[in-house]
Amino acid sequence: MTIYNYITMATVVILITLILIQTRGATLGAGLGGGGEDINIERRGSEKTVHQITIFFIFVFCASLIMHVVA
Repeated sequence: MTIYNYITMATVVILITLILIQTRGATLGAGLGGGGEDINIERRGSEKTVHQITIFFIFVFCASLIMHVVA
């Protein structure tokens, strides 16, 4: 296994954790697209930080997949 495999596996675990930490809506139906309401919520504090870290790890994950294909 190459280093890209390890990076990909680590980022997958981190991404799953970060996505599960983020809460959006009070019920399971709201998380799956239900609820029927347009709610625009501005992220603040730790919620914003977790969101930005998630975006960073998405880029790391994509880069590791691309490097795995290229290498």
